[in-house]
Amino acid sequence: MAVQTFSAVLHKEGDLYVAECPEVGTVSQGYTIEEAIANLKEATELYVEEFPLSAGRGPNESTKLSNSA
Repeated sequence: MAVQTFSAVLHKEGDLYVAECPEVGTVSQGYTIEEAIANLKEATELYVEEFPLSAGRGPNESTKLSNSA
């Protein structure tokens, strides 16, 4: 299994830290920075396992919804 490295952007909302992975679009939270990052890592691993990222494809390409009439 190849190792992939992603970014984590954190901000605080009330008592919680919110962590987001902008490359994948996953978001999670925790009461500490460490907990928020651990939760984000788990969410991102599960997402990438279900929707593998291919080279050259932008983030969330596999999850875009089309509006059909």
